[in-house]
Amino acid sequence: MTVGSPAPRILQGEDGYRLWLRYDRVPDEATRSKYASLLSHVVMSGNSDTLSVAGAELQHGLGLLLGQAIPLATHAAQAGAIHLGTPDSSELIREAGLQETLNAVGAEGYVLTRAKLGLQGPVIIAANTDIGLLYGAFALLRSVQTLSPIEHVHHVSAPRIRRRLLNHWDNLDGTVERGYAGFSLWDWYKLPDYLSPRYTDYARANASLGINGTVLTNVNAHALLLTLPYLRKVAALAQVFRPYGIRVYLSARFSAPLELGDLPTADPLDVNVRKWWQTKAQQIYDLIPDFGGFLVKANSEGQPGPHDYKRRHVDGANLLAQALQPYGGVVIWRAFVYDSAVSEDRHKQAYLEFVPQDGEFEDNAFLQVKNGPIDFQPREPVHPLFGAMPETKLFLEFQITQEYLGNATHLVYLGPLFKETLGADTYARGPGSTVAKVVDGSLEGHSDSGIAGVSNIGSEVNWCGHPFAAANWYAFGRLAWDPALSAEAIAEEWLRMTFSNDERFVEPARSLMLSSREAVVDYMTPLGLHHIMAWDHHQGPGPWVDQGRPDWTSPYYHRADLVGLGANRTRSGTNAIEQYAPEVQACYADPATCPEELILWFHHVPWRQNLKSGRSLWQEVCFHYARGVGAVRSMQNTWESLARYVDDKRALHVRSLLRVQEKEACAWRDACVQYFQTFSQLPLPEDYEEPEHSLEYYRTLTRYYVPGIPERRFGRV
Repeated sequence: MTVGSPAPRILQGEDGYRLWLRYDRVPDEATRSKYASLLSHVVMSGNSDTLSVAGAELQHGLGLLLGQAIPLATHAAQAGAIHLGTPDSSELIREAGLQETLNAVGAEGYVLTRAKLGLQGPVIIAANTDIGLLYGAFALLRSVQTLSPIEHVHHVSAPRIRRRLLNHWDNLDGTVERGYAGFSLWDWYKLPDYLSPRYTDYARANASLGINGTVLTNVNAHALLLTLPYLRKVAALAQVFRPYGIRVYLSARFSAPLELGDLPTADPLDVNVRKWWQTKAQQIYDLIPDFGGFLVKANSEGQPGPHDYKRRHVDGANLLAQALQPYGGVVIWRAFVYDSAVSEDRHKQAYLEFVPQDGEFEDNAFLQVKNGPIDFQPREPVHPLFGAMPETKLFLEFQITQEYLGNATHLVYLGPLFKETLGADTYARGPGSTVAKVVDGSLEGHSDSGIAGVSNIGSEVNWCGHPFAAANWYAFGRLAWDPALSAEAIAEEWLRMTFSNDERFVEPARSLMLSSREAVVDYMTPLGLHHIMAWDHHQGPGPWVDQGRPDWTSPYYHRADLVGLGANRTRSGTNAIEQYAPEVQACYADPATCPEELILWFHHVPWRQNLKSGRSLWQEVCFHYARGVGAVRSMQNTWESLARYVDDKRALHVRSLLRVQEKEACAWRDACVQYFQTFSQLPLPEDYEEPEHSLEYYRTLTRYYVPGIPERRFGRV
């Protein structure tokens, strides 16, 4: 340090490790005293590891929030008690008149209420199972964290979707495919002997949201995971997760019988292959009695599968489903399949592959479908498989990690994207046939259901990289439990629990979050553009990428030429619209009714054609790219005004990443506008911000060691 220069500032603040379970002391004394009078001790009826976890969480959380010890008591005194129990374990629950309500909430739901003893009655957390009591305990803690009133609380909640899973794309070497928050949480080398305390905190965070399953490893699966030494490691993790209601699932490599056994084939109709998987299932369940099942990526992007033996996907899925059936396990078969040798539009290929097989899948087999038909783009129309396979149970797959949304350097709240998909109407059984109803099984009367989110969790101290990225983990979990929740309400909850309850912070920060997804659509892929990112690592723009298999190039999707821009998926083009219900087809088929946010997805629009704004397509493209950059600058200004409500460390972290986001948003704008200008041959609008660099600069820009791209890979995801 130079003599006479000021001493470096030591930043004070938080590292983000506690996520939304911060349990900071309620600052207002009167509010704190009011809660303390109602929540002074915990009474638990029953005895299980899960109930012990629930009691310990309440003692820990309320103790910190209220600044006082929260003891366990042996009976429910009227004043200040929190009573946890089931009808089987608690006389108070049996006498509280809740049986009809409890009958309706199933195995995982709960009732959070006051006993009918006046204002002196205890706070009751009632459920049919101990895992329901744990979920109710977290709901009570969330109420206190967000300063919600509980004097007359009566909250009944049950999950609409049965299986609520995180999909980790973690590799056995510790790398994470499309992971932007460090390395894998799972230390396979030290397992099963060393169990990091972080595994328990991971389980706590998931249980607080109602997430009840985790697929530990990459869908580009390694057969080694199915060997006995690794299964023992998996069993150790399952032991940690079990009290929190979380089952482990594994990605299964379809060719494992070939790679691990003495078999010359992995043909799903071969009797010895069937016996191999049956033996493997028994071995797994001997170690992990509550094992959830297999997630499979087959015949997609180089992965092995039943097509290698001229068999169908349903043959492969049913092979594994039958092996798991005796133990109650399920197979989740990914519908993300497409083939560069197939001439059909990639948008159409999964539908053409799977719809003819509807009704042939075993009862314990699911088809896992991405939210859109291409690949987790900033905006896509809903996947046409939703509503098209009434006899097959469909898992909905979201991507929480931001593979196509700026990785972990861009602030992008995905609640609006998730809601956009869940609320989309398939018209499969008339108006109101939303994707949420397809996924929760209610539309077609399925008794089992599932939803998955590709995890953004890694070894970084704050779990997700960007201080705001955990909001997407949180939003996924809350919507997996209840798809009817609003993105606005979820954002507000998360902000209050993660940062501050100060209204001067919450309202502007919530607005910032809610606008962030549309901002990234504007500066990356406005008006229905898609798949125009740089090749392989997907970080940054690449509308010019035209080498290699056609369906991995950008012109395949944007179809820019001297006439106009966009893919024609109407009847005069690839006719992808025919895969939707007639009502949806009619909407998309006509440029006048097609939502403009998707117009270039379904139509090739002339550059000079006016859109609803009165601007030509070329002007509108320029407008959106410029608006996206402006939105990021507005986010920067908003954050500067909010920084005083946030600790120094996190304030600086967000500020720094917003600078990165602005720089990269400008690069997207300048690269894409200049590239498309080579086709439109039209001038930039008046007063348009001049590009910082030439098109050639962006075309030749090379990025090295982009996170999320392991050097040794088994395929793309």
